[in-house]
Amino acid sequence: MPESAVFGIAFVVVLGVSAQWAAWRLNLPSILLLLVFGFVVGPLSGRVFGSTWLDPDHLFGPALFPLVSLSVGLILYEGGLTLKLRELREVGTVVRNLCLLGALLTWLPAALAAWLLFDIRIDLALLIGAVVVVTGPTVIGPMLRHIRPAGAVGSILKWEGIVIDPIGALLSVLVFEAVLLGGSEGASASHVLVAIAKTIVFGGGLGVAAGYLLALLIGRYWIPDFLQNAVSLMLVVATFAITNQFQEEAGLLAVTVMGFVLANQRLADVEHIVEFKENLRVLLISLLFILLASRLDIDDLLAVGWAGAGFVLVLVLLVRPLAVFGSTIGARLTFRERLFLSWMAPRGIVAAAVSSLFAIQLVEHAVPNAEMLSSLVFVTIIGTVTIYGLTAPLVARQLGVAEANPQGFLLVGAHDWARALAQALKAQNVRVALIDNNWNNIAAARLEGLTATHGSVLAEQTLEKLEMGGLGRMLAVTPNDWVNVLAVRRFTALFGSAACYQMPLTETERTRGTHRHLHGRLLFDQNVSYLGFEARMRGGFSIKATKLTEEFSLDDFRARYGGRAIPLFWRGDGGRLHVVSVTGSGPPQTGITLVSLVPPRAEVDPTSPPADTGKE
Repeated sequence: MPESAVFGIAFVVVLGVSAQWAAWRLNLPSILLLLVFGFVVGPLSGRVFGSTWLDPDHLFGPALFPLVSLSVGLILYEGGLTLKLRELREVGTVVRNLCLLGALLTWLPAALAAWLLFDIRIDLALLIGAVVVVTGPTVIGPMLRHIRPAGAVGSILKWEGIVIDPIGALLSVLVFEAVLLGGSEGASASHVLVAIAKTIVFGGGLGVAAGYLLALLIGRYWIPDFLQNAVSLMLVVATFAITNQFQEEAGLLAVTVMGFVLANQRLADVEHIVEFKENLRVLLISLLFILLASRLDIDDLLAVGWAGAGFVLVLVLLVRPLAVFGSTIGARLTFRERLFLSWMAPRGIVAAAVSSLFAIQLVEHAVPNAEMLSSLVFVTIIGTVTIYGLTAPLVARQLGVAEANPQGFLLVGAHDWARALAQALKAQNVRVALIDNNWNNIAAARLEGLTATHGSVLAEQTLEKLEMGGLGRMLAVTPNDWVNVLAVRRFTALFGSAACYQMPLTETERTRGTHRHLHGRLLFDQNVSYLGFEARMRGGFSIKATKLTEEFSLDDFRARYGGRAIPLFWRGDGGRLHVVSVTGSGPPQTGITLVSLVPPRAEVDPTSPPADTGKE
């Protein structure tokens, strides 16, 4: 490979990953920076300097189209892996209505708007409408984690974003086939119907077969652990390519179905494959956005002009509210919740990649105005991400579906005494959620009525499964100091450093001075690490709430338990529940409810004043 090509590919990788990192540091939607980076090194540099810094068509030549197509297939495969029937049933009929009726109420009005605003064929307008149906978890997820809406709306938006991707992609593929055949000489309605039938039969059939084949190979231990991700990737690529031989672009449906089947089968554990594909998706999204944005033509974007801005406003102000209110008739949602759902539909990577993919094909088939497809969709992505990204947090607070200063707790760790801690917090009427990668701990927490999510705290997929509404603080209470440190670093960007706590370090780690500059605020007592807390709980200590008054102050409380009680939280007259930390000022003497870890009743000083004790 020529050195210039090596440099070009390295340049794309550096730009994509750098944009993702910068977006994380600046707390901005990554799509915006990826588009900006790609636009700067592509059309903008060409206009300013006379030659582009990045020309994907020159860099990859005829391989660009297959690479984009295959990358979209891998992204949709990863999306299919997140579709679990059990979880979809839990969110009720609203998500189903949004993804079926809502998709129809988005597709046709958006197509009508494109047809009226631009001088294009009706079939191309229908394709534009189909492409902008998708939203996607890659843009919805980060926004929801930032907004943290309360109630059902967060769950609805999260699952709509996951489910609508393959549905919108399938609709786009079918309309695309109709556009190609409709523009061919001698094409008829029967040709279109045959193409649609072949897409569904071959795409669905081969996708199901490939999904169960992979599950069988893993479940029978016919593939060693170190090869499972590689074999998974091989089967996805092979299924995509073989299906496309039967019917062009049917591979997109096949790989989506393959991921869906793999996510819902019971023959093999595929959690490690999901994590691998999640990391691969991040890299592919980064590279695709840079490549696709750098291919844009400034003249094509200018040709979209004010009509493009009008199209975005129609989607935001008319089409999305129509889809939401039409899909939520009879649902147990308030008018404010419906309004918020109407103000959250950013478009993402699937819309960008599919539109670019189709535009290349349509231009090759000499379809009039085909170049407008990718330009208009990119304008839609930029417009919707900007509008929703900048205004959605304010709209959520104004509508009362998100708290300006949420007080709930996220506990990293769901072992025995973490669950006891969660129950004590729940008794104080604050929202509590737990994360743990041990299924036994998660099962025990759910049996106790606690909200618990299985997965690694570092995995993006785990955060996508979390209901973040009402959560504003994080307590890392695992037995591993390094996991606690990583959890603090993970959630500092979301909650802020002042709201991220972890258990004190063990004596060995304190002696070494290990990662002192990295850890979060230390919980409760400097001398009580995870092991110390666990030993006390096994020794009969319990978590109790006590009201401190003028007659029974904090000093009386300490005397009653011989100084062995450990204050954990306290709530004052303002209602806010405060966390006791090593560096904090400590709870007041009177006028509060103190939640603390207290020794067994046999160790209580009988001569001390009686405590006004609340719920355990």
